[in-house]
Amino acid sequence: MDFQHLIQRYPQIFHMAEADTWPSIKQIGLLSASAALTYHAVGNPQRFLLESSHRPQKIMLSSRGRADIILRDQKPMSDARLLTALQGSATPKQWYEILNSKVFFWAEHHRLEGLLNARAYQNLEHDVLTIDTRSLLSEYANKIWLCHMNSGNTFPYATARTPEIFQRIQNYPTKANGTPSKEVVEIVIDDSVPNIADHVIQVRRMKGSTVIRQIY
Repeated sequence: MDFQHLIQRYPQIFHMAEADTWPSIKQIGLLSASAALTYHAVGNPQRFLLESSHRPQKIMLSSRGRADIILRDQKPMSDARLLTALQGSATPKQWYEILNSKVFFWAEHHRLEGLLNARAYQNLEHDVLTIDTRSLLSEYANKIWLCHMNSGNTFPYATARTPEIFQRIQNYPTKANGTPSKEVVEIVIDDSVPNIADHVIQVRRMKGSTVIRQIY
């Protein structure tokens, strides 16, 4: 996929963060789960449980002199359903490690709202970041992957997937006119985005689809 087509089709992308985390995000950026564990010097066996296994609940990471980080839960996945979805292309452990090594953004607002309104999250408030796609790509294009599905969800269907659902921008399939063969669902960056604040154009406190207030 051509960079300009990507920017034109998805000029803004979105990240759903825990409520009240925008101050720490400005300070240390958006970290993948793996990067957060390294930031807080979490070692095994706890690291294995949080990075290579299913996380049924969110987890607060804290250490002296470091900003607190909340690892999101993985309620939409399970080992059993991943075994069905992955069809031998990877193990559940490998899949958790793949997802935990990346930072995720929604390419379209309706996808963001789908997560905000999911049963597990609809009664919670979140800090929702809106990011300028052109600005982010100008710095992180070589670390970006595109994905045509919600890679961290196996409900209500364990939709088939392999590690190859993540494609570099230039390798993402397109039609003859340059538009994507399948709409991009996730825009994903390896490891972390330390200076995400440089690319954020808006932060809203949201509950479900309702904007409670604008934070930034």
